[in-house]
Amino acid sequence: MAAKSDAPTSEGYISHHLTHWQVGEGFWTFNLDTILFSTVLGVAFLFFFRRAALAATTDKPSGLLSFVELLINFVDNAVRESFPGKSKLVAPLALTIFVWVLLWNIMDIIPVDLFPTIFYAAGVEYLKIVPSADMSATFALSLGVFFLILFYSVAGKGVGGFAKEFLTHPFGVWLLPFNVILNVVELLAKPLSLALRLFGNLYAGELIFILIALFTLGSSLSELLTSVGGWASIAGHMALQFAWAVFHLLVIPLQAFIFMTLTIVYLGMAYESHDEH
Repeated sequence: MAAKSDAPTSEGYISHHLTHWQVGEGFWTFNLDTILFSTVLGVAFLFFFRRAALAATTDKPSGLLSFVELLINFVDNAVRESFPGKSKLVAPLALTIFVWVLLWNIMDIIPVDLFPTIFYAAGVEYLKIVPSADMSATFALSLGVFFLILFYSVAGKGVGGFAKEFLTHPFGVWLLPFNVILNVVELLAKPLSLALRLFGNLYAGELIFILIALFTLGSSLSELLTSVGGWASIAGHMALQFAWAVFHLLVIPLQAFIFMTLTIVYLGMAYESHDEH
């Protein structure tokens, strides 16, 4: 196990694995593990998609090219169905969000002690490798979507149209204060729902993997292999890890798809005027 004392406790083990590699204090605290793995996954995403783009000029498409084309068509169809206007940004944005969040989530499948053990040997005491299980990452991504919602609200309706709709919808001009309160709540609820849904699902998934790892906590391999109880712990650990990993394989792409789809829907709602309905 990674970075534990000779006699680790369950509470200490869980707390250790839920603590970030951080620098700074207070508001200016940075989770270096989230920044590191998000950057590495983003670079990997760009690298492989660039390779696929270069391979598009060849006569025989590679497996990577076919997979990338499948993803692009999938995202393009989702944008066509949910976004009413024409934009050169929405489809690439949706593709980036889907693939990047998918890669974030896939990190949850990696054994919980693998990277912490490697980094501990290099002097890093704490490490979390799942960016989507860090609320700062999910909120940062959702805030980007929030600013785009404001941009497309103005782009689709104009400054005057956006102001008029914000102040008079849905109750009319005579109930302006209620309109403002309702629209502010609705506007803020969108990035909040995006961030909290993704964070909650992946944080819970990560926590369950950690709890399953407690089956063999504090026992050496020789101790486990020389007793019936040890073998039972190993078998239970492996069975539960496998079962949860299989189930989690459904959650991982689903959460990426939901984040992408809601982003497209929110941008479409911002672009459209309520007067058109």
